[in-house]
Amino acid sequence: MTEQDSGTEQGARIIVSREDGVARLTLSNPRRRNAITLEMSAAIEAFCDEVLADETIGAVLVTGAAGYFSSGADTRLLAESSSDPASPEAVAAVSALYRSFTRVGSLPVPTVSLVEGGAVGAGMNLALATDLLLVTPDAVLDSGFLARGIHPGGGHITLLGRRVGYQHATAMALFGHVLSGTEAVACGLAYAAFPAGELLLAATKLVAQAASDPQLTRKVKHSIMLELGGGPVSWPAAVEIERGAQMWSLARKGSAGWDRKPPRPTA
Repeated sequence: MTEQDSGTEQGARIIVSREDGVARLTLSNPRRRNAITLEMSAAIEAFCDEVLADETIGAVLVTGAAGYFSSGADTRLLAESSSDPASPEAVAAVSALYRSFTRVGSLPVPTVSLVEGGAVGAGMNLALATDLLLVTPDAVLDSGFLARGIHPGGGHITLLGRRVGYQHATAMALFGHVLSGTEAVACGLAYAAFPAGELLLAATKLVAQAASDPQLTRKVKHSIMLELGGGPVSWPAAVEIERGAQMWSLARKGSAGWDRKPPRPTA
């Protein structure tokens, strides 16, 4: 096994490990429940470059450190963007965040996110970027954008709609409905639920066959993306559709109110 630590400021980083054809990407920003910074986004893109180039990798797992997947984008990034959302800097920052997720979504190998604790807002986007979600029964899956007073971004509505259809996507993105892990499996948002202590082992077993033959796996994944990856609106188009409305909502909100905490896992 090899492991590397892509450090960023104030302890926010991603941790990468590889074993038996499986590359694992772990978000680590525990002070902010693994909120994703711009530096972490850049590290995610670098990770995707490595997976693309290394044909010995047959599967990818995406996890969060310290019992939580991700609370979304770092609120400091959102606050800075809201001060002048039409500025090239603000647009570039938000675009960089979402670009890292679309890179995960376009990886040539099967990808699985392991959602423990919670996935909120942009954190849910990252989870939905993977092919499958495995969750703990009490995990919290929350669209989160509406509660923060901003429009969904990053193709969030399309990502939800592809998994759960019009009604559930509307309930989550427009009405703020929050799902437990068990509910997420029941409606098709997640693939399966396991206790926290069994989640990683279950994911490792799930991807073992694909990881053992990366060459074949990459060809099958390519066919799946061609045959099943479409929809009424492409994901990149959805990102563009949502961008203007989200930047408007950031401008309206201003820099106030970014201290709202994502929901804690239920006992």
